[in-house]
Amino acid sequence: MKKFILAICAVTVLGSQGFAATDKAKLGDRLAAASRVINEIEATPDKSIPTSILSDATCVAVVPGYKKAAFVVGGSYGQGVVTCKTSHGWSAPAFIQMAGGSFGFQIGGQATDLVLIAVNQRGMQDLLKSKFKIGGDAAASAGPVGRNAGAATNLTLKSELLTYSRSQGLFAGIDLNGTVVNQNTEDTRTFYGTDRPFSTILGGDVATPAAARPFVSTIAKYFKKAQ
Repeated sequence: MKKFILAICAVTVLGSQGFAATDKAKLGDRLAAASRVINEIEATPDKSIPTSILSDATCVAVVPGYKKAAFVVGGSYGQGVVTCKTSHGWSAPAFIQMAGGSFGFQIGGQATDLVLIAVNQRGMQDLLKSKFKIGGDAAASAGPVGRNAGAATNLTLKSELLTYSRSQGLFAGIDLNGTVVNQNTEDTRTFYGTDRPFSTILGGDVATPAAARPFVSTIAKYFKKAQ
């Protein structure tokens, strides 16, 4: 417990700049990076997200460049975007931030891309009413990769979130238990020009801005009903 608290303190110190207010152009870059992550993952079907998970997804979060930091104890932080499935398509994106202890999936100080997929009706829009801890407030499992539909079905029955990482070209499920996810209200306000509740955005009641359409379209392209 003491080590975990120290890790969070280290992340807070290092992450203070990462979580600072961002201008709209940089938020557009983050959305473009998130689109690129999904396109590159899905470009290799045998090593991508199983079709059954793509069709069951209720929300998708992408955190490009999740960074590792270390003082006395290791820590990590990142910023990303999330969209949720609604009755009329995928929602406009909201912005999130993540912080957690040190994980073994990173080599040296290299950043890692993360993908979180909500696979039940509770969805990330409910989880994001406040910050939540993966593995605590939301049951999570390292997601399967490739065409292993049986494993995917079993995991979705017992988990609310499936978690993935991509580093140095390797895409695999990852244990992110203990990582805290919460709203990035400052970036969301900057992007929309006014305060927008996450429930309103992710519920589909906010029009998707032009800068976010490529990301939402990318999610809609892959995360759809399996044929």
